[in-house]
Amino acid sequence: MHRMTIMTTTMQKHQRGITLIESLVAIVIAALGILGILGVQMRTLTDTQTTVRRAQAIRLIEDLSERMKVSPNALLSIKDYESGYSEKGSALTASTCDSSACTPAEQAAYDLKQWKTTVEQTLPGGQASIFLAPGETAEANRRQLGVIIAWRENERAGTKTDDIDASKFRAADGAFTAGTDTTNACPADKTCHLQYIPVAARCAPYDDGSGTKVLYCS
Repeated sequence: MHRMTIMTTTMQKHQRGITLIESLVAIVIAALGILGILGVQMRTLTDTQTTVRRAQAIRLIEDLSERMKVSPNALLSIKDYESGYSEKGSALTASTCDSSACTPAEQAAYDLKQWKTTVEQTLPGGQASIFLAPGETAEANRRQLGVIIAWRENERAGTKTDDIDASKFRAADGAFTAGTDTTNACPADKTCHLQYIPVAARCAPYDDGSGTKVLYCS
């Protein structure tokens, strides 16, 4: 009876030790699982922020397109809308076209200043570049503007840069030309969205006196 009591006591001591080790292993496994879940949640949050900011970039480009649509001479002054990354909205000078009449060039400068300021205020580290479509080389046939909006993501420096070259365009055989444009490439450590917007001439019905209305485009 005494021997059985000693054996039972020894087994209980061993069981206490095994239970402690199992508890430590369970805690470690649970901690690793929680860290994994947190990592997935952080990645999901980052992807969600990227999606939201890309949607904001698309809306900003649509805003620029609408500004050009209501300008009667946007097509004729298309080159006045060219602007690089280095030109900040706050540094641009423009007339106050919302309260006084402006020339086509002044209207373009006003739209550009207002729009670039909005880009910088909407997106973190927001920058924008507006350029003539590289595929349209004939001056009289220009109908598009290329727009790149760049912003900073919550990524470690040196790990995030979009490979965008705005000088590539589809040739007649369907293949893309080699990129030669470094000015309108996506800046380092930035996420970018590239989009081309059509610039149309505004036409209005015009009575030339013959009784037949024709379209007059400025």
